Amino acid sequence: MNPFTEGSTQYKDFEVMSDCKWHCSKCELLSGQAKTWQVWRQEKGIQLDQDEEGHWYKKILCPKCGVKTIHRKLKSTEIVDIDLKARTGIPAEIAKRAKALYGCVDEYTLRVEPANQLEIDHRVPQVRWTTNEDDNTNLTDAQIREKFMLLTRANNLLKSRFCEDCARTGKRAKGYKVIEFWYKGDENYDCSIGCEGCFWYNPTKWREELNKKIKK
Repeated sequence: MNPFTEGSTQYKDFEVMSDCKWHCSKCELLSGQAKTWQVWRQEKGIQLDQDEEGHWYKKILCPKCGVKTIHRKLKSTEIVDIDLKARTGIPAEIAKRAKALYGCVDEYTLRVEPANQLEIDHRVPQVRWTTNEDDNTNLTDAQIREKFMLLTRANNLLKSRFCEDCARTGKRAKGYKVIEFWYKGDENYDCSIGCEGCFWYNPTKWREELNKKIKK
């Protein structure tokens, strides 16, 4: 059953993709933002297929466009039950403070980015939450640093992919450029540790702890 409102853009995309074949995002699908497909997977329980490298899309030649484009594909039309804990949202004032605290630095690349190109991302991904999120209205600077990080849209999606893989397999992601180092725990996800120790939980702390080991 199509989970979207009849006549909507996403309804039409789901109908097109219901044959479970690869479809061109340029000439066949209407949804243009990568965030849409993340919501399909993480919040709607829609099963998207992956390419050989684990991406939620596949770059292949489109016979209609005549060029290699990003294609999307349903793995199944069955909607799976997603038991995600609820977000409370990030107030605009908290988002503004977070960007000021971090100096608009993307924590993955360490590059300063335009404020409008950065997203406020949770260090602990939603797929690992065990309770609903607390209100984010009155956070101290220390709480903002503990809870959030800044990432561009592309790097936020990259983090999401690694976190989803970890939740599915129980194996934590290797660090930057596939370095096998976790500053707490090891490659196996441990509920008593949670995400702490993983590069994607805190890239800054991960680099600091790795440098300490290198200096020794």
